[in-house]
Amino acid sequence: MKATKLLHNLGQSLWLDNITRDLLNTGTLKRYIDELSVTGLTSNPTIFDHAIKNSKSYDAAIRERLAHGKSGEELFFELALQDIIKAADLFRPTFERTNSVDGWVSLEVSPVLAYDAASTLKAAKELRARAARPNVFIKIPGTKESLPAIEEAIFAGIPVNVTLLFSREQYLAAADAFMRGIERRIAARLNPDVGSVASVFVSRWDGAVAGKVSPAMNNQLGIAMAHWTYNAYTELLGSPRWQRAFNAGARPQRLLWASTGTKDPKASDVLYVKALAAPFTVNTMPEATLLALADHGELGSIIPADGGHCDAVLGRFSEAGVKLEALATQLQADGAKAFVKSWDELLGVIASKSNVLKQAALGTEPAL
Repeated sequence: MKATKLLHNLGQSLWLDNITRDLLNTGTLKRYIDELSVTGLTSNPTIFDHAIKNSKSYDAAIRERLAHGKSGEELFFELALQDIIKAADLFRPTFERTNSVDGWVSLEVSPVLAYDAASTLKAAKELRARAARPNVFIKIPGTKESLPAIEEAIFAGIPVNVTLLFSREQYLAAADAFMRGIERRIAARLNPDVGSVASVFVSRWDGAVAGKVSPAMNNQLGIAMAHWTYNAYTELLGSPRWQRAFNAGARPQRLLWASTGTKDPKASDVLYVKALAAPFTVNTMPEATLLALADHGELGSIIPADGGHCDAVLGRFSEAGVKLEALATQLQADGAKAFVKSWDELLGVIASKSNVLKQAALGTEPAL
């Protein structure tokens, strides 16, 4: 049995951290659903940047929108929504079969809004309405400034994928924003069943300390931080506060592992996948990691509810001079900057392609 199926049977959802028009149009995503137990999908500005830059599959859609006067960000979101809607329809049977636990796809608000709660909320409402599919998450960064937008989006009934979380503390802050939104819905006699996941990035921790600690400590920090966060997750699920909400009809915000592709060429290609196996969680993995996992026939042990030995591992990194709280803050800020950079590059690619296609339509060569 494929390890993808084993992981699915364990109770963890496997989501693909990728979307391209070719993936959708060639039937590849459908095959991953049927053969590799993939039950959801996530996207981000970097993924769309690579998809549009490296394919001609978007050219016809860009030409069509140029003819209607579309450009820049407006043009991008029309392209992205086409892909997201098609993916959402592919996952709709999973969504319905699991009573909306699974089968989700995610679309991110513009990353330039990461520190602007009001604009983030406005964008989330607009994108949710335009997608017009029940199984679409709107991704909102878990920055301190965006926490009010997360709460308000949940209160408004918008399913949210909270992204760019790195630490236990950042996760708990996002979970609290989710719970405040749910509790307000309960108080207002609204249906509290609003879907959400909290996305904790894992591998970037190890990249941040590579070369700064003993080689014997390589590729351990991200897993330890994830296990420590999982401990907080299980404690929250068992808390009276959460159980009161569940009793009123709310659905738990699931913990999602992101950035699970192995960056160290000396490490296993499924290092983070095997180390983060746990029921009632999600692992969203790059396509290469998914395919590597499918070639494996076994998994490791599941994460202990108490996080296992993660506190001892984190202690060793602290002793080695790694300031964990400060590094978590830095990783979140760097992640937000990286998405803005990808966003700028994405809009540059769209502008460049638009220029080439306009010139081709006029029968002239684009200026170089």
